[in-house]
Amino acid sequence: MSVFQQYPFLVLFFGWTLAENDLVEFQGKIQCGGVLSEPNKALPIEINANETCTWYIEKDVDQNIRLIFSYFQFNPLSTCDRENILIYDGPSTNSSFLGRICNTHESVPVYESSSNALTFRLSTDSTAFKRTFFAFYYFISPESATIENCGGKLHSPVGSFTSPNYPKSHPPFAYCVWHIQTEANTRINLTFSDMFLEMDEKCRFDFVAIYDGATTNSGLIKQVCGLVKPTFVSSSNFMTIVLSTDYANSYRGFSARYTSISIPTQQPNTSLTCSSDMITVILSKSYLDSLGYNANDLVLNDPACRPNAVNPVMFSFPFNSCGTMKESQNHTITYTNTITASPAGDVITRQKHVEITVKCIMENNSTVEVMYITEKDLTQNTSALGRYNLSMSFYESDSFSHPILDSPYYVDLNQTLYAQISLHSSDANLLVFVDTCFASPNSDFGSPNYDLVRSGCAKDNTYVAYPVLEHYGRFRFSSFKFLQSHPSVYIHCEVLVCDSSNSNSRCTKSCIPRHKREISSYKWKGDAMVGPLRLKRDHSSVDRLGSAAQEYPEKSQDAQAKGLYILTSLVLVTNAVLLVGLAAKNFITWQQGYRYQKLQSY
Repeated sequence: MSVFQQYPFLVLFFGWTLAENDLVEFQGKIQCGGVLSEPNKALPIEINANETCTWYIEKDVDQNIRLIFSYFQFNPLSTCDRENILIYDGPSTNSSFLGRICNTHESVPVYESSSNALTFRLSTDSTAFKRTFFAFYYFISPESATIENCGGKLHSPVGSFTSPNYPKSHPPFAYCVWHIQTEANTRINLTFSDMFLEMDEKCRFDFVAIYDGATTNSGLIKQVCGLVKPTFVSSSNFMTIVLSTDYANSYRGFSARYTSISIPTQQPNTSLTCSSDMITVILSKSYLDSLGYNANDLVLNDPACRPNAVNPVMFSFPFNSCGTMKESQNHTITYTNTITASPAGDVITRQKHVEITVKCIMENNSTVEVMYITEKDLTQNTSALGRYNLSMSFYESDSFSHPILDSPYYVDLNQTLYAQISLHSSDANLLVFVDTCFASPNSDFGSPNYDLVRSGCAKDNTYVAYPVLEHYGRFRFSSFKFLQSHPSVYIHCEVLVCDSSNSNSRCTKSCIPRHKREISSYKWKGDAMVGPLRLKRDHSSVDRLGSAAQEYPEKSQDAQAKGLYILTSLVLVTNAVLLVGLAAKNFITWQQGYRYQKLQSY
């Protein structure tokens, strides 16, 4: 055990000294923009008004880059369009857009590239203010990024977890995420019984970030470090905890425990629902009464949009209306609107100014609702994860005007088939890109599988993709059948949904083979399936019976059992008739005196 671990109070002096020495070492070396090629580097940045600086991180290695902005201070009065940091997944600002950081960012921003290059650009407005930032980056690979006991999902009502190697020193470049979920109608009480991380007033080097929800987009509760033993309580049954460490000054980390707190079941004050094309917000009348407002006092970004109902108050509006703003960030598409209630009166008021910001973050196969409240005037931020609705159909021709409604769809061998995947959303500025399609003999992804297209690259020589359209992904291929007596063919597809205003999105590119280590970071990916396809010769009565026996073995066995029963009954009836005939013959013979005639055995 080191001296610092035996006597933690020494860190109150030496810890601050080490942290400040690190900064002194880097001061003066981070200029406005440039090329960064070191394996890892800390970036203390100071920048003034009217500056635009671009940094390029690139190295000739087969690794990705993790970039963490552990501290940022913009001009407090700046807006996101005038002062921000833009991050790009590649060697230039023409690469795919990863995300934006500005005054409204409510988390510790972390970005990971899909290759060995990443670019970020920092812009400031004309206000005279000294902006300060601290970021660091390092190169990672799937093998080196895997740390034992680092992060995970915790679902029990009570649990505990520690940093890697605890109580020994934590490893460098650790990035661990724990997701806690307890039962509905509970909250999470999180207590750190021990914490020993690098001391820094702003927690720029090693830190733990606590989020009030299911993801790191749920709203940051606090960012902590040093020698503290804090306690946090969530507003719902979800909480996310992140540990991030740099390359120097490793200590024993932390030990934490959580419990669930039951809360009375009651009608929520507010609720948010995100469908494929609508946002629905419900506010209880009692909640508005407590604030001194009614339905007539509430407006959206577009004041012309009024509530659809008054008890409870309900707003329901499409994504492309009522002043809803759309933003593509961190590989998500977010729709945002704000419900505002302002106090009346010219001189004084006894009412709170209320703003309820609602966000629909479109993801795949998940729905999580999170609310966090700031008690100042009164600001409520409600967000929900939604998913796009997709459907898939075959069509008669490449005009895609008449869908095939038959199921099964009987086709000839080597017939040209036309398929369309449709996105059902009120947002007209969305593109659908057919990323991957494969065929299987069953609807439940059973084997064998046969690829038509993967990562936008055709694998079947008859597959042809049509140009990308808003709300539609279209392709054609020639029909086939599986060997080994599989009568049906089902088509399974994965599609990507992109913002059509982004000219450099994945939807605008065609074939991009994935690296074997690459994990797709697209969160707006959807699935669609259509089928079954069958050959027309299988439509005959004999083949229908055969395929019915294969697809419905229970019915086939019942039919065989019934047939055997009927056959047995016929044999018994025939034997009975024969026996009756022999009995009649013997009776006649007995009448004529042949009383002891031997009967033939049957």
